[in-house]
Amino acid sequence: MQAVKYARASSVDEAITLLRDGGDTARVLAGGTDVIVQARERRRHIELFVDIKHIPELTSLTHGGDGGLTVGAATPLYRIYGDTEVVRRFPALAEATHVIGGKAIQGRASLGGNLANASPAADSIPAMIVLAGVARVAGPGGTREVPVAEFCSGPGRNVLQPGEFITSIHFPPPAAGSGQAWERFIPRNEMDIAVVNAATYLAFDGDVVTEARFALGAVAATPLSVPAAAAAVVGRRLTDETIAAAAEAARQTATPISDMRGTVRQRKHLVGVLTEHVIRRAVERARA
Repeated sequence: MQAVKYARASSVDEAITLLRDGGDTARVLAGGTDVIVQARERRRHIELFVDIKHIPELTSLTHGGDGGLTVGAATPLYRIYGDTEVVRRFPALAEATHVIGGKAIQGRASLGGNLANASPAADSIPAMIVLAGVARVAGPGGTREVPVAEFCSGPGRNVLQPGEFITSIHFPPPAAGSGQAWERFIPRNEMDIAVVNAATYLAFDGDVVTEARFALGAVAATPLSVPAAAAAVVGRRLTDETIAAAAEAARQTATPISDMRGTVRQRKHLVGVLTEHVIRRAVERARA
């Protein structure tokens, strides 16, 4: 592993200063489960780690009075899926965070780190997209907000500017009577990278879908929002035909590659299968 300096930030302003002074070779250490491996394998040239896990607001998990949720960027995953209110109101997020790595990884890894890492196969990002997550970003120029759906710009790349980092991710309250779900396919039972993952959020007025969001992972250069699948169901009752139309729209949107985990043909097929699965589970939750 390359020689790396370490600095512990005690405030957001101090972290900004350390990152700015460190330049292009400084990186945030939120959990480190990805970036430390990248440094060890020399896939990234890093000279300084700025540890943000000791900034209280960055390791918080807050339920708003309106039913929304704000997760500090360095909050470990086990606190997310272990929170009863998250499980009840944001089950797609609980499902996605529960399967990232093993227990040891979940004690360190964070939503902010998963998002900033910008892996096309990231498990949490499709869930965050359908839940309308917004990343709050701090940097030398002040603070700004970036929808999760617009955050990743390519494999391992994102919209963060020099000196910027994610401080939290906010999710608005789910609508009454809405449903959501997340699912993935992997070759093994655990601790593997998804061949495909999929998520959806559906809101209803009676039996008619009034709002829908779909997202996919591991089938393009970035995690994908799929508006074409939403257009197939919004304003309609969910039937086998409309569900199949949404699944087909998702299949058409996906642009996967073949690699050691799966082929283009397999991934295209799985996109349709998982899209149907998450729709039906979201409907069950909405009715419950």
